Amino acid sequence: MSRDNTMISEETAPDRRTMVKLAAVTAGLAAVPSTLAQVIDAGGQQRLNIGLIGCGGRGTGAAYNAMDASPDARVVAMADVFPDSLQGSRHNLAKRDQCLVTDGDCYVGFDAYKRLMERDDVDVVILATPPHFRPMHYAHAIEKGKHVFMEKPVAVDPAGIRLVMDASRKADEKSLSVVAGTQRRHEQCYLDIMERIRNGAIGQPVAARCYWNMGGLWKRDRQPEWTDMEWQLRNWLYFAWLSGDHIVEQHVHNLDAVNWAMGSHPLKCTAMGGRQSRIDDAYGHIFDHFAVDYEYPDGIHAMSMCRQGDGCSGRVEEVIQGTKGRAVMSSGRARLEGGPEWVFTADNPNPYQVEHHDLHESIRGNSRRLNEGHQIAESTLTAIMGRMAAYSGKDITWDEALNTELDMRPKAYDFIELDVPRVPRPGRTPHDSTLWL
Repeated sequence: MSRDNTMISEETAPDRRTMVKLAAVTAGLAAVPSTLAQVIDAGGQQRLNIGLIGCGGRGTGAAYNAMDASPDARVVAMADVFPDSLQGSRHNLAKRDQCLVTDGDCYVGFDAYKRLMERDDVDVVILATPPHFRPMHYAHAIEKGKHVFMEKPVAVDPAGIRLVMDASRKADEKSLSVVAGTQRRHEQCYLDIMERIRNGAIGQPVAARCYWNMGGLWKRDRQPEWTDMEWQLRNWLYFAWLSGDHIVEQHVHNLDAVNWAMGSHPLKCTAMGGRQSRIDDAYGHIFDHFAVDYEYPDGIHAMSMCRQGDGCSGRVEEVIQGTKGRAVMSSGRARLEGGPEWVFTADNPNPYQVEHHDLHESIRGNSRRLNEGHQIAESTLTAIMGRMAAYSGKDITWDEALNTELDMRPKAYDFIELDVPRVPRPGRTPHDSTLWL
């Protein structure tokens, strides 16, 4: 079964990525890759034509971010499997002069992403479908010579991770720019504190902990006319084959920050998790809480916790403990304590917009070329191995997670009948097969 025959919108809770204005990017075309459409505006700035693939809340928000990041970025094409998602997004984006999408620029269906990427005038694609489809869309984008912004996470299983890793190597060979939606990598408070960690402000890192404990998220009631496939696609958060479970879909942000601070991915992990709050069938089969002990090189351990449940305490942050102090960070905040003290007080522009600005600067040759495909593949696999350990109740090594044949594709990409997988049972669910599906 091929991994290249579907796409759908990433429908999310109301978009939380608010916009701020950045300075316009500087003009110039030095070292611009030959794959670009090479359209120049009257001011000498290179225009970037954007195709949006996945027209839910996050895709629409990313398109706004891209337009705000560069006045010469234009949305020229859109694709989604659901016509209502596409038209709703188009209606919102059309409020901007930078959205030039006509009826002929809209592509609907499971192969819509392919038809959009056939267009020579599309320079950049935004990949914002549910994570299951990211590997096939990303690989096809690189094959077609497109620059890429892709939302996190970038896969839900090891088979997808291997495809992303291969596509990222090809992106390097083609000098294509790739940015992932791990916006902490573009947030000033994180950039500042990570530099301090690298420069020894907390001494040698010896431990870490990270959290994404939050309330519940949206769901959509099943309609009589929906097939199993459509119901699962429209409620993709609650099916591991689509989202990877929330440890992959959301907690990947925290795990990416820990990998960044450690300068490495973990070597192995042990985990537990379960399903105690969201037990109704409407919430699919995923867990609502995870706790993972990741072991990094030199015996350093990172404790990871994530939970989605109403009425519980919330916490979203990363803590890196060093021999001379610790670094504490979360969105918009960073500080050093337990040793030399420091608190981030500088301006902190919206990282959801900065990441697009940085991508555009990379494409135009105004900065070093970015390819975040490698690091986001490792961070996504970090989350996947935690899920595998929790589902199975078994310790998982990095090599086991990377090389297992676990492949969570459905039997067909069509509006078919599709059984809901069983809730995983630690001790009985194999980590290296799809028997739990």
